[in-house]
Formats: sequence, structure tokens, C-alpha cells
Amino acid sequence: MGRSLMKYSGIRSVLLVTAVLTLLQTAAIIGAAYWLAETISALFAGEPLARQAWSMLLFLLAFAARHVMTTLQQKAAYRFASATSAAMRRELMEKLFRLGPRFSSVKGTGNLVTLALEGVTMFRSYLELIIPRMAGTAVIPAIVLGYVYWLDVRSGIILTLTMPILIVFMVLIGLAARKGMEAQWESYRSLSNHFVDSLRGLETLKFLGQSRAHASMIARVSDKYRAATMRTLRVAFLSSFALDFFTMLSVASVAVNLGLRLVNGEIMLFPALTVLILAPEYFLPVRMVGADYHATLNGKEAGEAIQAIIDEPLDDEPARMLKQKVETPVAENVGSMAGALPFARYAAAEKPTVSLTLSSVSVQHEAEGACSLKDISLHIKGPARIGIIGASGAGKSTLIDVLSGFKTPSGGTMNWSGMPSGSEGNDGGWRSGITYIPQQPYIFSSSLADNIRFYMPDASDEAVRGAAAAAGLAELAGQLPQDIHEMIGGGGRPLSGGQAQRVALARAFLGGRPVVMLDEPTAHLDIETEYELKEQMLQLFRNKLVFLATHRLHWMPDMDHIIVLRQGMVAETGTHEQLLARRGVYYEMMTAQQEGLH
Repeated sequence: MGRSLMKYSGIRSVLLVTAVLTLLQTAAIIGAAYWLAETISALFAGEPLARQAWSMLLFLLAFAARHVMTTLQQKAAYRFASATSAAMRRELMEKLFRLGPRFSSVKGTGNLVTLALEGVTMFRSYLELIIPRMAGTAVIPAIVLGYVYWLDVRSGIILTLTMPILIVFMVLIGLAARKGMEAQWESYRSLSNHFVDSLRGLETLKFLGQSRAHASMIARVSDKYRAATMRTLRVAFLSSFALDFFTMLSVASVAVNLGLRLVNGEIMLFPALTVLILAPEYFLPVRMVGADYHATLNGKEAGEAIQAIIDEPLDDEPARMLKQKVETPVAENVGSMAGALPFARYAAAEKPTVSLTLSSVSVQHEAEGACSLKDISLHIKGPARIGIIGASGAGKSTLIDVLSGFKTPSGGTMNWSGMPSGSEGNDGGWRSGITYIPQQPYIFSSSLADNIRFYMPDASDEAVRGAAAAAGLAELAGQLPQDIHEMIGGGGRPLSGGQAQRVALARAFLGGRPVVMLDEPTAHLDIETEYELKEQMLQLFRNKLVFLATHRLHWMPDMDHIIVLRQGMVAETGTHEQLLARRGVYYEMMTAQQEGLH
């Protein structure tokens, strides 16, 4: 069953209940065998059928009790599996939100979606089957074997000697099946990621005339998954046949021994018949574990993969290094929106006061690796527009991750003021006041309105239309057959990169949160589309604390303050004019980019 199962909440109680039910089930199995053998022996001895009514009734009651216990076991395992899988899905989603979009891009969206949907379902099936199977394997053979020894020692010895052979063979088959299942699961994850990436890039492939050529790649990935699945099924079918074959030989050995001894008069019919009835029951739990092992191995693998993500460390230091401070709210009355959105009062204030202090903040992803950020110390007070620039690998995205709450500093402290927070180490409170706009915003398979309502699910259609107009989506919405209720995303109307960014802007306009984080939001757009979006984005930046990480320097004259990073450290800070006058790193970058345009 694995030690990992013991850490799930409620596992001990469900194991105790299952063990008690299994004991009662074993008693019913032995009772049914006893009364069935007694009835047959009596009839064989010539007694009338009417005198065996009581024995037959007891046999039927024991038979029914056995199946009632089995049903109760399944229900107990089902309730535990449902509760545990639901809790695991919640933990997985919460951890993915804490790890942030960068983790999702590394692991693959298709893989994570597969784990959250199908993986959790397969893990639930694994729990439903493995708990009663393992309880039965631990209890039933031992008690049945003891009863057989009490009836006939020689038969007990035969059963004792044949069981290890069956178990060793099952272990060998299990190891081979596990190796095949790992290959199948890896192929499945590759197929999921490849499928999602293909869907996202289908428009580009079609535009470049590569859609048909890409079909061969999909076929190869699919064929790889098919081959891995067929290898796993082949092992599963062969192992089931082998388990049945060895079980049959073991029972046949007992039957032959009992038959010869009956002929020689060395044993009576009643104990011999009881042992013969119980012999298959002795091997049945092991056979069922072996058969279900292949059916549940993918669920076990999925559970381990999910648990690995849940156990993924956020950083090398405890979360207590992230400190928040609560100050007096800027506005007291903001109308009905405050009840739906914790930070709506900041949106209602004309200039919300939000300050940020970083003291010697460092981020080190690996214990022996270099720091992505080192000794970052800043004090910023909003509303303000802060540009974060630097060469590739300078630490721009890492700094945005720290500020957004997706990454806790490995060293130093970060203090938000004027923003509510939860308990110490819980960054969910202040993160709920941040709008995050990544390079490629995710578009859900839903209506345009529901996509815009990302930060405010209860917003009215009028509010959604206002946000869409502010983001420059009014013309697009007017061209759609169902206006803002038109389905977009997967299965709906596809959006261009610029339109997807406008949806992200509309979310930000509607949410009205006081802090906006942008991580290379226009890096994948052509310069013409970027300039079209720039006007709407600058409108969004008004009266907010904005952090814009970008390598396109034409944004910098519109920034109130600029942070220049080099190799994870702050090289210089200041306004656009101040940095140009210093003729330092910023001046060199600006000059190099202008020369590159000529």
C-alpha cells in the first residue's frame, strides 16, 4: 500500500473500519465453507435433505454476510477516496497558484491540467481499490491458513509453501509493470503538453503553412503513447494469466493430496471438503491485489506526481521571511463593490497610498547556485510607474515574481504598507490587491465577459462593457454575434496576441486593484500592435503602483522611476532624464537599442 498513504487525514480510521469488516468477512467465509461442507458430507452419507435445512440456511446467511461486508468495505473506501482526492485537488490548485505561472510553464500546462483532472480521478480509483485489497491480503489468508492447519496440517503446509512462490512471481511482474507504466505515464504527459502547445500554436502553424507538416509530429507522439500503452496492457494480461495459472496449480496440489488420502482412508470427507473449499479463498486476496495492481498503478503514479508538486518547496527559507504590515485604509466608504472585492476601496480612492520596502532581498533557486537576485534594497511609494529593465537573465522576471508573491525571498525582507495581509507568512491577503499581467495571458474556454470577470466574478454586464471599452475591445465585441457573451478560447473564437492582451487589460480595468505587475507583457507582439496597446495601458497605470518589467525601452520615458538590473543586482535607479545624464548602464542600453533600430 505504501507508507505515503499513512499521512493522509483519516487513513487510520478507515483502515481500522476496513480491518474489522475484513475480520467479519473472514468469519463469514469460514462459516460458509463449514456449513457447505457439512451439508454435502451429510447428503453424501445418505441423510435426508430435509434434515439439512438448518445447515443450508446458515450457509446462505454466511454467504450473504460475506457480500454485505464487502459492500461496506467498498463504501468506506469510496468515502475516504472521494474526500482525500477532493482535498488533494484543492491542495494542488492552491500550490500551483503559490508557485506561479513560471512553474506552470516549466512543467507544462497540459501535464498540470491532466494531473488536476484525470490524475486526481485515477488516484481516487487507486484508493478505492487498494485499501480493501490490502486489508484482505493481510487478514484473510492468515486466518484461513490457521483454520486449515487446525483441520489438516499437511494441507496447511502445502498452502504455506505455495504462497511465497505466488508472491515472488507477483513482485517480479509488478516491477516489470511499474517500469512500463512509468514509460506510459511519461508518454501521456508528453502527449498532453504537445497537444496543448499544438492548439495554442495552430494559428501560427497555419499562417506559416506548416500545419500539415506538424501533423506528422502529432502522429509520432501519439504512436509513442500507443506503443507504451500496449506494452503495459501486454504485461497486465500476461501477469493475470500467470497468477491464475499458479493459483490453479496450488489448489490442484491440495486437491490431489486430499483425494489420495480420502481414497486411502487417511482423512474424513468433511475436513477434506472444507479445506478444498477454503483453498481458493486463501489465494483469492493475493490474486485480486495482483489483478488490481495493474489497474491502479497509473493512479498510484499520478498520486505521487501530484504529491511531489504539493511538496515542492517555495524557496530555501521559511515563509516567515515575508513580512506584511497593515495600516489605516485609504478610503472608508466605497459603495457595494467593497463587499465583493477586498481592495475595492483602493480603486475608489483617487490616489491610493501604497508603499513598498525591500531590504537586502535575495533569491537563490539552488543551494549551490548563483543568486538570481542579490541584496536588492528599495523603497517605493505609490501611485507611481516603475520600470524594471536589464539584459536577459538580469533578474527582471524573478523580481516581478517576488513582488507578486509567486516567490518568497531566500534572504532579506519585503514590507508592503497600507495593504491588508493575513497571518504571518501568508501572502494571499496582499496578493489579492495585485493585478498580474504576464507575457501571454491565459484565455479560458468561456465567454468574453467571463474572461474579463477574472478578478470580479460578480461584475455586471455594464461594468464588463465599460472595462472592455477602456481596453479597446469595444469594436471586437461589437463584431461578435453574441457581443460580450461570445465564447472564446479553446473551442470558441480564437484571439490574436494583441486581443488576448486587451482581455488582460480589461480584467485589470474591471478589477481596479491598486497594484499592477507586468512581466514582459508585449514581448511576443510586433511593435505596431504594442504601440496600439500602449495608450490603453498608460490609462490603466493612472493612480496605481505599477511595476513593468520589459526589455523594450520606449516605455521608459513614461515611467516615474526606473530600476536597472545587472546580474541580479541593482545597477542604478532614477528617472529617464537622470539616468541618461549619468551615462551609465541605462545610457548604454538606450544607445545600443537605438543603434539597433537603424
